[in-house]
Amino acid sequence: MQFTPARQLVVAALVAAVLAYVGASLAYGGLPRLPALAGATLLLIAVVDVLLAVTLRPRIKRKPGTEPVDALPAARAVALAKASSLVGSIMGGVWGGLLGYLLPIRDSVQAAGEDTTAAVVGLISAAALVAAGLWLESSLRNPDDPEEPYDDEDR
Repeated sequence: MQFTPARQLVVAALVAAVLAYVGASLAYGGLPRLPALAGATLLLIAVVDVLLAVTLRPRIKRKPGTEPVDALPAARAVALAKASSLVGSIMGGVWGGLLGYLLPIRDSVQAAGEDTTAAVVGLISAAALVAAGLWLESSLRNPDDPEEPYDDEDR
């Protein structure tokens, strides 16, 4: 399994931002107001990722006094890390696209001014989730993995 490429996260965020902007421009008037902490649930997942990274990193690095991690829990943590960074980038794109729509109209539309706060909280939470997911993924790197990729010609 390879590390999550930044290119993949950027493309996911850009596609989500464009779709959110178009969706908001077409249907913003019919949407309910956003709670200020609507995006904060992403921050809770980021906290879980950070706690897992802090807990598992010494065990993966085989620090003295720690018990090695079994393969299945490690694989599950890697899957969570990859999913977290991808979901964080998608939701960051959604909140960014919404914010791009809201900022120009926030002075003229009262609801847009209030929804801007929710979009900023969501964008910050999504960025924290991407960072936590990538950190968890790097924390789970096997210390025995070679630095150079395998050469396919020798197989």
